[in-house]
Amino acid sequence: MKLLVINGPNLNMLGIRERGLYGERSYDQLVEYIHQCCRELGVEEVECFQSNHEGAIVDAIQAAYGVKDAIVINPAAYTHTSVAILDALKAVNLPAVEVHLTDVDSREEFRRISYAGLACQTRFSGLGFAGYRKAIEYLLDLQSSKEKKP
Repeated sequence: MKLLVINGPNLNMLGIRERGLYGERSYDQLVEYIHQCCRELGVEEVECFQSNHEGAIVDAIQAAYGVKDAIVINPAAYTHTSVAILDALKAVNLPAVEVHLTDVDSREEFRRISYAGLACQTRFSGLGFAGYRKAIEYLLDLQSSKEKKP
């Protein structure tokens, strides 16, 4: 599997921002965690991408077309606002899983709306870094089940 992991706005500030919600670990530690999980799970290739800019995230999704097998996405604040990211995910039509470090359903009411999630297979929320591993495992299982079908 060739995997693209996208992280949206302010995730580059992990370890600095709202430590009570997001913890002490940094974005670099998240990236290392994702790479470690991919090595352990046998993912052929993983690219981690982070941007605070909606258009850059859309560009990254579009660039995955024909190159990547699946997407893990934490759209962060764009979860609740970006039809552009939803449309990009729908356009490339790659299996995608939404991840959130915190339990967005137990937070402010507006965080319960996920546009990006409408184009995703499933969502892992409130598991911290472990949500990324769950997403990768889910996508590997999905790929494996598709390969077994004649």
